[in-house]
Amino acid sequence: MRTDDLELQEQQLLAAARGGDEHAFQALVAPRGRELHAHCYRMLGSVHDADDAMQDVLLRAWRALARFEGRSSLRLWLHRIATNTCLNALERRSRRGLPVAPETVAESEAEPLWLEPYPDGADPSAGLERRETLELAFVVALQELPPRQRAALLLRDVLGFSAREAAAALDATPTAINSALQHARARLEARLPERSQQEAVRALGDARLRALVADYAGALERGDVEAIIGLLTDDATWSMPPLPDVFRGHAEIEGFLRAGPLKLRWRHLPTRASGQPAVGCYTWDPQQGRFTARVLDVLTLRGDRIAGIVGFLGPEPVLRCGLPASLTAE
Repeated sequence: MRTDDLELQEQQLLAAARGGDEHAFQALVAPRGRELHAHCYRMLGSVHDADDAMQDVLLRAWRALARFEGRSSLRLWLHRIATNTCLNALERRSRRGLPVAPETVAESEAEPLWLEPYPDGADPSAGLERRETLELAFVVALQELPPRQRAALLLRDVLGFSAREAAAALDATPTAINSALQHARARLEARLPERSQQEAVRALGDARLRALVADYAGALERGDVEAIIGLLTDDATWSMPPLPDVFRGHAEIEGFLRAGPLKLRWRHLPTRASGQPAVGCYTWDPQQGRFTARVLDVLTLRGDRIAGIVGFLGPEPVLRCGLPASLTAE
């Protein structure tokens, strides 16, 4: 469909939605839903929180639609609502992260807020740069930024809005936005690895990546600790949020595997999450006579080795990636 036709269709839907047509409103916002959801996830670091924020965003947009005068694009108007919804949510809770070391968890914080993985393919229109901004390292680094700096960086560098548009979204001046952006870029650069996972995957190639993931899954299923260790970098880490434990290096990881995971029967399915290779992990349930979803392992690569494994515990991260809840014995 031509651009002129799309604009006309949008104006017709907008007029109908302003008149109270909920179906027209849904058709109007549906093409922007994935981008808005991903924006909320980047702001909040949680798929659950992004789901909740999206409900608020759509409700607020519906209630305010009659007052939308078209002075900005509909996309900017929706992202303004989404950004401010997330900023309000961030005032009520602590930032999210990933396990670093047990001593970093405050004694009074019995249940720290951990980052959640983002289902790959949730934003299928995203290009390489957009996928990079869903990687675990990027989203963790975002959570270290003050919320308004985080919002300014996302609006400008990820979503591509101008300084004037970002200023309108945040009720600020372009000068203030540029200042926040400068500080955010500097802080982000200091926290990000030299190479993104998109670059690492591209350098490895599809065939070698599939082989690496298959070797990882096969070694776990066989209980072959030597083979698993052979796939890891010397300084590899293994963590399992919501548990605070982090195992570093071959010796610690081998001890962890022998003490726990390798005592279980496993099956695995390859997938992707947060723009990275991942594996849905299933353990044998004798009562059901099936393998049931247990963990989503998100892999961070360096060269042709695995430098980090974040095992997100529970069936939900697995199911969000579109994988089944259980597997047959065969």
